[in-house]
Amino acid sequence: MPYSSDKTPQTQRDHGGGLDAAMTLFGGMRSDWLDLSTGINPLPFPLSDFQPEVWSALPDHNAHQKLVESARSFWEIPPDAAVLPAPGASALIATLPALAPAQTVEITPPTYNEHAAGFRAHGWTVADHGPTQARVLVHPNNPDGRLWSEQDVTGPLTVIDESFCDICPERSLISLANRPGVVVLKSFGKFWGLAGLRLGFAIGHPDLISKLETWQGPWAVSGPALQIGAEALQDHDWAATTRARLTQDAARLDALVLARGAHLVGGTPLFRLYEVDDAKAWHDRLARKHILSRIFPYSKTLLRLGLPPEDGWDRIKAEL
Repeated sequence: MPYSSDKTPQTQRDHGGGLDAAMTLFGGMRSDWLDLSTGINPLPFPLSDFQPEVWSALPDHNAHQKLVESARSFWEIPPDAAVLPAPGASALIATLPALAPAQTVEITPPTYNEHAAGFRAHGWTVADHGPTQARVLVHPNNPDGRLWSEQDVTGPLTVIDESFCDICPERSLISLANRPGVVVLKSFGKFWGLAGLRLGFAIGHPDLISKLETWQGPWAVSGPALQIGAEALQDHDWAATTRARLTQDAARLDALVLARGAHLVGGTPLFRLYEVDDAKAWHDRLARKHILSRIFPYSKTLLRLGLPPEDGWDRIKAEL
């Protein structure tokens, strides 16, 4: 798959979202826009009621332990691996490079660009092939959905970013989390659709996780996040139903987009990656209709679309 139109490295820190910038260019109110630029589940896990003390009191130890125990059960974490809840996977990505002396890290492009930015900020050199002293595997990969295997866990420090892996738990590499040098990341912002909750997890060898915990400090995860996270991770029925719905909706989106001349390159049930003749032209045409898509600075032909909410399908069909 072509990922670079000019043979230059993937260095720009671009992201989905950014409705404010889109409104500046193409007008409209936030309520007018359909944001398909992210890989966030458009039907998030339902929120329960909160007792007032969840907001007013410092998060307590029991709530923290309940979340950790729920995570262990849901993700089938090895008992000798440590679990650290954090205020979002992004906060962990920015800290993880400090776990080893700065040398060279292998990050295969195209992929989520915050990993390279985090390693560079800590003095590392980023390479797209090994052998190196660290490796990052985004599993499944964003944006093409590539899946990695145990044989790819080759670095003395290996970060396995499973932010999207709840859509295919049978492919998870969580069983490797007790290996020295391995850290698995989990996120609540994608499959669970709760990006604003800012909840993520680092799971790995206790020696590594204890360092991250020390650097993070006390009360890093809010009381509401502790409660919602535990409830969500205990709801296996919601997870199973959601996986089935996402798979069906991804196929539905493919049918609409491919009928307009695009070619499917890859993706996951949460986002689809297409090759088109002119990605910016597609992006701008949709944006004029207040539909936000995702294009990439390293490709002129790749277009990524997330899934719409249930009331957005007719609009997608009409505007495509």
